[in-house]
Amino acid sequence: MSIAATVLSVLLAAVFLFSGGRKIPGGETAAGEAAHLRIPLTGYRTIGAAEVAGAAGLIIGIFFAPLGIAAAAGLVLLMPGALIAHLRAGDPASAWAPAAALTVVAAVTLVLRITTA
Repeated sequence: MSIAATVLSVLLAAVFLFSGGRKIPGGETAAGEAAHLRIPLTGYRTIGAAEVAGAAGLIIGIFFAPLGIAAAAGLVLLMPGALIAHLRAGDPASAWAPAAALTVVAAVTLVLRITTA
């Protein structure tokens, strides 16, 4: 695996570990975000679990390439949903741009992982 794929994997894992880790407990902030996006809190917490699982898969995938590829692919599939949820809620670009950027970074990571596996 290339250095770029490793660096992107570690950075993505950090972002998704933080993001998912905030959603899983379902506190007041997470409940407010879920309500704003019109997602049931249990669904929002499930999204958080998927993000944490993706982060773990990216890190473990540094040592076991198929898992890293699967984790990156899962995040590529997950993030457009976040983008759509923000757009549906009428959020400004400052709210949906991170989801769009993470979709692109996850896609680049996936391509790098596949081509350097």
